[in-house]
Amino acid sequence: MNAELIEKLIRFQRPERVLPYLDELDDIRIASLFGLDPAEYKRLRAGFDAQVHTAATELLANPEVADAVDRLPFEPGQHVVAIGESTTADRRSWFEILRALLAIRRPDDGIRLSNLAVSGCTTTQALAALSTLTSQRPDWVLCHLGANDAKRLGGIDGPRLVSMLETNRNLLLLHDSAMRDIDARWIWLTPAAVDEAKAAAFPHFQRAGIAWRTSDMADTAAMLADQPEPIVDVFAITTPDSGFDGHLDDGVHLTGSGQQEISAAVVVTLAQLS
Repeated sequence: MNAELIEKLIRFQRPERVLPYLDELDDIRIASLFGLDPAEYKRLRAGFDAQVHTAATELLANPEVADAVDRLPFEPGQHVVAIGESTTADRRSWFEILRALLAIRRPDDGIRLSNLAVSGCTTTQALAALSTLTSQRPDWVLCHLGANDAKRLGGIDGPRLVSMLETNRNLLLLHDSAMRDIDARWIWLTPAAVDEAKAAAFPHFQRAGIAWRTSDMADTAAMLADQPEPIVDVFAITTPDSGFDGHLDDGVHLTGSGQQEISAAVVVTLAQLS
């Protein structure tokens, strides 16, 4: 694999989350999965951490965002957990930027953030892994799922990987089942829109015969908007009509600046709950 592909894989793939029962899956073994020596793996991870810190610092230069971070409704010592797929598992994700914002702005609050997102995760898989969430005993759950369900098999007109009815069922069941076991505030994040032209032209998707429709993401966003829990409308931010230009060349994943926009929206939305 070339260096660019390896870097992208390390950015989005977290083997320790896919194989949590392998307690000995340390950095040395993870590095070997990518064909890297531990020092190079550590260097690449440090690079992503530095990019996240820079993104947070840039956001804090905006007085509105800085004030929103100060007003986030997380109490000292609380535990904030994110569940999701690659947009959240991304080492440069909105959630990692949120972690950096709190570390910079509220370092003494002892707020703990746990990122449980797994790239490629569907709502069905998230439901099957419900115990992983509830065992964390979170005070806040930020749920960003649904994009992988909408993967179209065989091309843009093919069937969804998970039907819309099943996606709706899974998301609501995930919430209801979790909330029977934990005392937490639940926040929905809608799926991001996709750049259909980029996705259609992306060679790896062409070879795999998969595609995405923005309308599928819109359907999930509309369903979540009808729920009583607070929502961060990531879809509205990332649609082409909004002027958003933050998709990578695959049309599905987000650039660092795209993730920065999502993080700002999360912070401003949550601050309104305080």
